Amino acid sequence: MTLGETYAGLRVLDLSTNIAGPYASMVLGDLGADVIKIERFPGGDDTRSLPPRWHEQATVFLAMNRNKRSVVLDLKTAEGRSAVLKLAASADVVVESFPPGVANELGLTFGNFRVSNPKIALCSISAFGDGPIGATMPGYDALVQAASGMMSFTGHPETASVRLAPSVLDLSTGLWATVGIMAALVRIEKSGIGEHVHASLLDAAFNLMSHQLLGYMATGELPGKLGSGAPSAAPYRVFAAADGEIMIATATDAQFARLSEALSVPAIAADPRFKTVTDRVANRKALDGLVAGRISSNSVNHWMLALSVAGISVSRVNTLGEALEMPVALERSLFLPAASLDSEAPLGLLRIPIDASSSSFRLAPPKLGEHSLAVLHEGGFSDAEIAALMSGKQGGRD
Repeated sequence: MTLGETYAGLRVLDLSTNIAGPYASMVLGDLGADVIKIERFPGGDDTRSLPPRWHEQATVFLAMNRNKRSVVLDLKTAEGRSAVLKLAASADVVVESFPPGVANELGLTFGNFRVSNPKIALCSISAFGDGPIGATMPGYDALVQAASGMMSFTGHPETASVRLAPSVLDLSTGLWATVGIMAALVRIEKSGIGEHVHASLLDAAFNLMSHQLLGYMATGELPGKLGSGAPSAAPYRVFAAADGEIMIATATDAQFARLSEALSVPAIAADPRFKTVTDRVANRKALDGLVAGRISSNSVNHWMLALSVAGISVSRVNTLGEALEMPVALERSLFLPAASLDSEAPLGLLRIPIDASSSSFRLAPPKLGEHSLAVLHEGGFSDAEIAALMSGKQGGRD
């Protein structure tokens, strides 16, 4: 069995939008599940309208929605909601990320899904959780980075707080949602009773900050902004060479001794201010200044060679384009078959980071409503019911 056959036969209804929920369902799709993406009428997933675009398709949407079939339903009508519950009867998993209160308004709660399917695994993804307070608070990745304290120690001391550029909370929440779904499926198989799994961006944020959080609780000292530096080691940051930047990472006394020798400044190693890791962290500013002065005297290539030979962890600071051209990146076979996307200029999609030899690409990210007819027929809807659902005349608003 390959990785892409792991969940063959599993059916997932993806009612979520943006990144966290779609990423969770895409992972399940990459593992072989039949993922039916229920998109709202009109417009579909929020990310379909976002720049940048490739052949009129939003790249954010493309990145999160392969191996799915798209069905358009108007959830603001009774018929649309009934159609979702009917499809859920033959599903194993439902993923949703409705804004606060919307699941109740639509009648698409865990209780509603369990009536249709007593063994359903419902995964609800939110910004601040399902508690009495959190359930009322909407939010996005950047907002939760701010609220959680993550922004307070990101960036440089002299600058305003900054957002981590990748959508780290959306993506990590999506992964935790996937883990929660997998665990729920095992329990449901044993008990025969459906389960409601919750994943929140706030929980994911605190989890990502686990050692900073415990450090604060243990000492009462708030983590500070260190730019590219690390709180528990020095020198451990980006330094400017004569023609670019390099990242140097030294965490042990032995590594520091080798670094001092490679830099041809043995006096640094002998300096009592820098004797141990604790000493070096306490005297970080002085040490970084000495190292910075030496690094600035020569080129990136010079220091890459000298420090690598000395066994020091070092890298040039690459652009994204340069990173993708690294031999080690090319070795990782990062992209799924580009030819699978129908275009004269194919675009590769990034595989999930598990097993390059077993990654699954069965379906390109769907056009809006591309599979509505097929999925609704599979769900037992009559031609007349399908015509009504797809006409936009689903009994009017209620």
